[in-house]
Amino acid sequence: MHPEHPAPDPGSVLRLADIGEDAPRSLLARFGLMLAPVADGEPIPGSFWGDEEAGIIGTTVYARGDTPVHSLLHEAGHLIVLPAERRAGVHTDATDSVEEEDATCYLQIVLADALPGVGRDRLMADMDAWGYTFRLGSSRAWFERDAENARRFLLDRGLPVDLRG
Repeated sequence: MHPEHPAPDPGSVLRLADIGEDAPRSLLARFGLMLAPVADGEPIPGSFWGDEEAGIIGTTVYARGDTPVHSLLHEAGHLIVLPAERRAGVHTDATDSVEEEDATCYLQIVLADALPGVGRDRLMADMDAWGYTFRLGSSRAWFERDAENARRFLLDRGLPVDLRG
């Protein structure tokens, strides 16, 4: 965190319950993924971080109403950047390289533009509030000035780098 930025409140991030399941379900389906809702208070299958963080198993993203939207999009992004033949074997941890992790962070920002009431600006603010760290101090600075490798990774695989317009 940069000293000139106040400490953000992770409790203020958008949650799945705030936006509903329909738009995320439709977005994930565009990439051959499924959204599996998890009942309140139940553990989230395939969650790497536990608590309210989204989980992944195969082509399914698991989330509860209290799951942050940024977490849902991040885990979905992990599956999207993987070749289809690798998705089936995924359980909880999908990353095997820094390049994939960077591409996933970039893609989650792009995917936010496809969700009504979310968008990249809100998602980047939520990422910063949650504690994602980037070399330039914020997700926006990274996305706009330091993410060419992630953008190239996505383009080389025919994945979207912008969903606006």
